[in-house]
Amino acid sequence: MTTLSDRHILIVVENLPVPLDRRVWLEATTLVRAGYTVSVISPMGRGWDTVFEVIEGVNIYRHPAPPEAHSGAMAYAREYGSALRHWFRLARQIWQKHPFDVIQGCNPPDLIFLLALWYRPRGVRYMFDHHDVCPELFEAKFGKRGLLYSVMRVWERLSFATASVSMATNGSFRDIAITRGKMQSKDVFVVRSAPKIDHFLPAVGDRTFRKGAATVLGYVGVIGQQEGMDLLVEAADHLIRKLGQRDVHFIIIGFGPTRNEVIQHVKDLELEAHFTFTGALYDDDLLAVLNAIDIGLAPDPKNPMNDISTMNKVMEYMTLEKPVVQFDLTEGRVSAGDAAVYAQNNDPQDFACQINMLIGNYAMQQQMGGAGRKRVLDDLSWAHSEPQLLAAYARIFAKQNQNVSSASPKRARAR
Repeated sequence: MTTLSDRHILIVVENLPVPLDRRVWLEATTLVRAGYTVSVISPMGRGWDTVFEVIEGVNIYRHPAPPEAHSGAMAYAREYGSALRHWFRLARQIWQKHPFDVIQGCNPPDLIFLLALWYRPRGVRYMFDHHDVCPELFEAKFGKRGLLYSVMRVWERLSFATASVSMATNGSFRDIAITRGKMQSKDVFVVRSAPKIDHFLPAVGDRTFRKGAATVLGYVGVIGQQEGMDLLVEAADHLIRKLGQRDVHFIIIGFGPTRNEVIQHVKDLELEAHFTFTGALYDDDLLAVLNAIDIGLAPDPKNPMNDISTMNKVMEYMTLEKPVVQFDLTEGRVSAGDAAVYAQNNDPQDFACQINMLIGNYAMQQQMGGAGRKRVLDDLSWAHSEPQLLAAYARIFAKQNQNVSSASPKRARAR
């Protein structure tokens, strides 16, 4: 009789090391606790450089991080070509030790379906974990479409076509899986990214990060082309110089390709005294800083990608009872509801005005913070996503069992 421990899941992720990728880590550890055997292929980086290790029952295989592409077809070819070579090499190594039943591909990029197709004749099925809408991500990153955008639309379509089941991070992504991806609704499961409420607990935090300011505003996340950091800095300039809020401090947590440009932008506006860039922080260090802020900032501009994406930072602010300032994005409202105030889209001056409205209004801050944590506890925490994750896997194994007679003799012997 087959048990869950006999069922081996291989998770492949390209853009962040594991366990640093919080969504992937929650998925992997949840599956292990449910009884599955789980292996992960991920890049090295950010201190996670061991080639192989087992953490909380998850077998983690890492490869050198490919060079991240920021522009041009050749740059993307180098990044994705390097990743593909490592995926096939490590998957072969894992297969020889313990054949796997499912490959879960966590995009970007939308290329992990190639690995799934290679193993499909051996009975392996593909679970597409849809983290980002890659065509829209490309458009947001470079402000245009063109040939590479069209290529990414093809890759996305092939990813859905290869997948037996897909997991969407929100309702908008689910709609894409059904419309653009042509998947049946019963094969698409919404597995939201969310913090674990037993770890993200409101507390006093490390007050030294406040630098003595009356109001401290925080940002956590990637510092890249599409995150709106230029809008955040312009909003800070307007808040301080035009609205007269000089007793404020901005804490920027994270890393990314445009971090140095953002720091230079702050210097050009002579705002260095009002900003602290901490770099990447994790676990207790991250909580110590986030708990010390008063207001969480999500300056992601409205564009085709951000409008339908769920922002992890917003969920984290809410879980820690921080009121949120963001632009009026479709999924942003779905996540935050009354826990946020919404600026006119892509308008840094109105973003500053929304911050200004909250400064000193402690009753409103407390009310919004309480509403945010309640919303997470009631509907959006990882505890609410776990059943959907396990249901997605129950579905993919049910579909696999329907086709068990097609499994190759070679794979049967390997098992």
